[in-house]
Amino acid sequence: MEESTLQLISGIGAKLGQLARPNKDVLVKSLRQVVSALSQIEQPSVVEVAAKAQVLRELEAATKPLRNSIVKHGLPNHTDKDVRLLVAICVSEFFRILAPQPPFADKHLRDIFKLIISIFSELADTTSAFFSRRVKILETIARCKCCVIMLDIGCNDLILEMFKTFFSVVRDHHQQSLINDVLSIMTHILNEEVSHQLMDVILGNLIQESKDAPSAASQLAASVIQSCAEKLQPFVCGFLTSCSLDRDSVGSELKEFYHEIVLKIFQCAPEMLNAIIPSLTQELMTDQVDVRIKAVNLIGKLLLRPEYRVAQRYHALYLEFLKRFADKSSEVRVTALQCAKACCLANPSGIESLELLPAIKDRLLDFDDKVRMQAVIVACDIARSNLKYTSHEFVSEFTERLRDKKISVRKKTLQKVMEVYRDYCNKCAEGHITICDRFEQIPCKVLMLCYDKDCKEFRSQNIELVIAEDLFPILLPVEERTRHWIHLFSLFSPSHVKALSAILSQKKRLQTEMRNYLVLRRKEKEINSEDMQKKLRSSFVKMSASFPDPSKAEECFDKLSQMKDNKIFSSLGQLLDEVTLKSAMAIRDKFLKVIGNKHPHYEFLQLLCSKCLFNIFDSEHVSCILNLISSGGLESNHLEAFSIELLLVIISNFPSLMRGSELELCLLFEEKYLIHDKIIQVLVKAGPHISVKFSDFYPVLKKICLEGTRPQSKYAVSAIASLIDVSEPYVFSELCEELVDSLHRGRNTATVLQSLGCIAQYSVSTFEHHDKEITQYVYKKIFQAKSLDDPSVTEDSSGCTTCKLKIYGLKMLVKSFLPHRGSQISRPINSLLGTLLKMLQKEDVLDDIISCAGDRDYIRLAAAKSVLQLSRRWDLHISPDIFRPTILMGKDDSSSVRLSFLDKTYKLLKERVIPIRYASAFTLATADGFKDRQHSFKYMVEFIKEYNREAKKRRTSMVQGGSIVDYPAYLVVFLIHLLAHDEGFPPEGCQDEAIYAQFCSPLLLFLHTSISSNNVDDDMDIVNVAAFYLYYIFRAIKRAKDAIDVQRTPRLHFLADVGISGVNSFYQKGISSLPRPEMILLPSSLYKITPMQNEEANWKSFTHTFVERVVHIFKSQISLPVGSVRKRGRKCHEDDSFILVSHKQEDFSTRGADQVHKKSTRQGVNLGCRGRCAVSPDALGSVGSRNKDSNEQEYGASNSSESALEKGKSFSSHSFTQKPSQMESKVSTQKVGRSSTSDGNVAADKSHTAGASNNCKESGTRNEVLIGQRIKVWSTFDSCFYSGTVDDFNPENNTHKITCDSGEVEILCLDSESWETISNCSLMAREVQPSDTQNTLHLRQCVKDTVDKLRSDARQESKTKLNMEDCKVPCREKKKEERSKNSSSVSEVMNIDEDAVARRTRSRKV
Repeated sequence: MEESTLQLISGIGAKLGQLARPNKDVLVKSLRQVVSALSQIEQPSVVEVAAKAQVLRELEAATKPLRNSIVKHGLPNHTDKDVRLLVAICVSEFFRILAPQPPFADKHLRDIFKLIISIFSELADTTSAFFSRRVKILETIARCKCCVIMLDIGCNDLILEMFKTFFSVVRDHHQQSLINDVLSIMTHILNEEVSHQLMDVILGNLIQESKDAPSAASQLAASVIQSCAEKLQPFVCGFLTSCSLDRDSVGSELKEFYHEIVLKIFQCAPEMLNAIIPSLTQELMTDQVDVRIKAVNLIGKLLLRPEYRVAQRYHALYLEFLKRFADKSSEVRVTALQCAKACCLANPSGIESLELLPAIKDRLLDFDDKVRMQAVIVACDIARSNLKYTSHEFVSEFTERLRDKKISVRKKTLQKVMEVYRDYCNKCAEGHITICDRFEQIPCKVLMLCYDKDCKEFRSQNIELVIAEDLFPILLPVEERTRHWIHLFSLFSPSHVKALSAILSQKKRLQTEMRNYLVLRRKEKEINSEDMQKKLRSSFVKMSASFPDPSKAEECFDKLSQMKDNKIFSSLGQLLDEVTLKSAMAIRDKFLKVIGNKHPHYEFLQLLCSKCLFNIFDSEHVSCILNLISSGGLESNHLEAFSIELLLVIISNFPSLMRGSELELCLLFEEKYLIHDKIIQVLVKAGPHISVKFSDFYPVLKKICLEGTRPQSKYAVSAIASLIDVSEPYVFSELCEELVDSLHRGRNTATVLQSLGCIAQYSVSTFEHHDKEITQYVYKKIFQAKSLDDPSVTEDSSGCTTCKLKIYGLKMLVKSFLPHRGSQISRPINSLLGTLLKMLQKEDVLDDIISCAGDRDYIRLAAAKSVLQLSRRWDLHISPDIFRPTILMGKDDSSSVRLSFLDKTYKLLKERVIPIRYASAFTLATADGFKDRQHSFKYMVEFIKEYNREAKKRRTSMVQGGSIVDYPAYLVVFLIHLLAHDEGFPPEGCQDEAIYAQFCSPLLLFLHTSISSNNVDDDMDIVNVAAFYLYYIFRAIKRAKDAIDVQRTPRLHFLADVGISGVNSFYQKGISSLPRPEMILLPSSLYKITPMQNEEANWKSFTHTFVERVVHIFKSQISLPVGSVRKRGRKCHEDDSFILVSHKQEDFSTRGADQVHKKSTRQGVNLGCRGRCAVSPDALGSVGSRNKDSNEQEYGASNSSESALEKGKSFSSHSFTQKPSQMESKVSTQKVGRSSTSDGNVAADKSHTAGASNNCKESGTRNEVLIGQRIKVWSTFDSCFYSGTVDDFNPENNTHKITCDSGEVEILCLDSESWETISNCSLMAREVQPSDTQNTLHLRQCVKDTVDKLRSDARQESKTKLNMEDCKVPCREKKKEERSKNSSSVSEVMNIDEDAVARRTRSRKV
């Protein structure tokens, strides 16, 4: 230490002390000298204490004048920054050289520290010229540890201010030395003393996220906590505990950031929170949702630090956290999912991640759609982060949300799974993972969205765009795309193939229609007619169907058509012709760039271009598939078959894509590839569109026709037909000769027969040249052979070899009568139809054809299917004798035969290639007794729905000359004929309405289904038309007779009455509001015209009451809800679409007359007068033996049915709304009433009714008398009696307690049941009296008088001749004037009010 330096400092100090008010310049000049001098003085380093004290005394003496001058002139509070900075430097140097003694007295130190803190506040300005000096001051103060002096002098407020200053000025770009100096100062103070104020400042900056100091202040606070953890722990834990237990009592504003503080502290000093973390369990269980959300968020973030093992150290907390995935609040569940996602992404292989996955899967099925949506997002993001180790099950579960009930969830799922699949494709292309099933299932499920009818966003029009534009990454090579397509196609089910084919066919239709439109547009310039405009509008409608919004698209097409810019249409034509996607995309981009995005139709043109492109499959895909097959480049051999199937799907829709790949296709026609039938089908589809030599394929195809399998030979003939040139007509002739020769030699007979049948379809002349030879061989050598052998045919469950060959021969003959392209056939078909008639018989009349009994079912099934096929073209030649056994295959005893026939019928009807009369098989198959009747019912519903839609579309054309035969309702014409000729028709003497109801159930079920709005999407217009046609068809049938067997005419009329009553019951609106048809067409092969007078005289016997009860019984069996069936009726059959109570099927055809007679007699004894209420249909001709009153009642009832329906009144409209007990009561009442009338004793009936009041007075006594007696109660549901003993009677509710023999106890109101007493005497049925005797008598008398008055008019009307040439039954139309002057039917005379009274009376419970 030099004496001159100390003297300089001392002199300057003394000089300044002498000045009264030194100016700035003097101060700055003097202080600069002092600063320079002080920097040269080192702190005493003498070891000896005495020497060091001596040195300090010298320094203190030398600096004292200056220190006194600083205090004297108040330089720490000087207003000039330069002065203040120089003073601060001097002060910091004084602290350094004079340590450990403070350079100033305590009373002056406060100002000194305020000066120093003010200098610290300017540390944020790193660009200042004085920044280095300020850093030097900080460094000096930190080394001296002089800030702790503020604690001694009570400057806690300054310490607090200094802490705040440090946090406010620290920056991320500050040097680490500066940060360390700040941290040193703060640590020294905190190690000496900690206060709540300092803790608040530290914690506040710990969670600070301001833009000025986004992380530096927080990092500084974390460093402070980490350095002073031991000192701060009591304060921090106390604060956090108070926030957790009683947050309201905490005064600090930081209590709202309690969870953020815990997280930050856990990240920097986790050991401080050992006592706090477990208390979070209570927060997870609190009632406050926001607290639970914050706690879940906190724990989720804690789990992101696997090194601290939170789940293991705080296991109870972790378990409670897992429970929050099932929290009652959806917001909490969503937060838990977000935390799980962060944890799984941060540590995918950690234990916590594996444990969180099941919780995520569970939330995929959450009842809240927002939670399910979040679960899908989380699951997909987790899968994307770790594709290689994502399980198949996990992918399946989150992909399943594509079928979610909420459209918003489905949309989000579609978006996310597409992201997953694109990432997967990129990883496969990069070689990180291989193609696998777990991700290929995603496009499969996306395709299934096409079947979602609830959301227009998922229709095939939109899914097409998803598959074309969003499925694969844009830059993914074509070969990679093709490999993915082949692999995912291997996972396709028939539904997937159907969906993909629907999308491709939709694109094909648009492209075809667009080509047609461009042609029409060119013609429009030449021919601008109204007809051309109609064609253009029709084209717009067809093309618009391929767009998500057809109406908007149609409007855009219309506006686009009005534009005169031919460049647009020229570019569209180029897009349609370009078969490579890369070139087409270049054309599209150029086109869109030319028109510009400001074009009014830019978006529509952009979408239209996408629709016109081959952007799903192009020619490069086809070439790639062929190369992969021929070169063996597929990953697995089993993929070869699927690649060919995929190729077939593509070529079936876009055969032009095969152009340019002819050579690769030829390579596939080597012998090793012929095991795949699909390759030949590809050639069939592509043949007309490619340029190949016929000679390159013919040898192989010819060999297949002779030696291949039956499917192969079929496609081989088709391929030859597609490749053959007009100049090569001899090809089929030569091939047919070789096939006939092979047939005679017995070589591969099954295949040869197939080839011959197919040739007959493509070349009629060729087959007819060999027809006689082939036909004779089939009849003699195949049909009449007892044993046939063919190595190519194997025996299985579908029949023996001989049986199969006979079926193949039959199929060949059938095909020979069904040529393609509408060719004419000169050969007669009668011989084939005669053979089919024999084959269809169940009796043993085919001994020359059927070699064994086991083959009978298969031969009959093949014959029935052959009839179906022939009906495509030869339906007019198929007689009723053939039609009936064909349709009855739907009721065959063999379930496999029955289902096979129904499936074939449904397929042909769906293709619209056979007449609708064959749908009768569905209705017959719905009869009780078949376990698979629901299958038939489904087919029937689909038939009614689809054909009604088409008929409705043709409504306009029908008004202009259409036919009623277009409607499904016309099916009843054939159904009634089938039922009338059914061997199971109830025999003469049968008096059980339930049996008639069971037999008529196919007819009634068809009516119920046809008139039900649920089966036609609530389209009441279709329902109205169906009821209208059904009604008039039944009326027409009642005016006709059976053309085949006149003895069965009564059955036709009975079934027609049942039909009218059924329509009346099921349809409540009435027919009169609809216009009557001019005529009803009936097939002349089934019906003949009969004069009206004969109809009344000979064929009227069944009363309306009987028919109405038949319908009532059927309706009660299908309309009862499951919950309303009583305990003993639970044996009934229940299904999804209808409930039909099972009845035991009576086989009347196998029973003798004596048995029938005994049964009818026994029923007559059991039911009293009931035996005379119904007459067998076969005995309806003996009406003349009945008395006059009986005839009047029957005629009046029958006509009343028609009249009520015409006026919109339903006789039984109220009865079917009653409860089961009420319906049974009504049936019983009608039985008594009708039996009295049947006896012809009307007076007796009146007397019986008049005495009702007296019987009612005695009802209570009679009910009590039943106690202890044995009775049996009829169960409508089980169609049998249940016996039991009457134990008690309750007069309050008029119920009896009955203990059944089975042990069950039931409480029944016998007034609402059909029951009989069991005694040694004859069984006596209960008597039930009407509640309103006078009204009933008056009603009956009114109806009788009305009928008597109208009989003559009605008979006069029936004498009118009907003009029914060709079985056309015109409906009688009456003018309004005639209706007002001269009544001709009951419906036109009967008073509406009286009719209403009649219906109410019949519905009354008696």
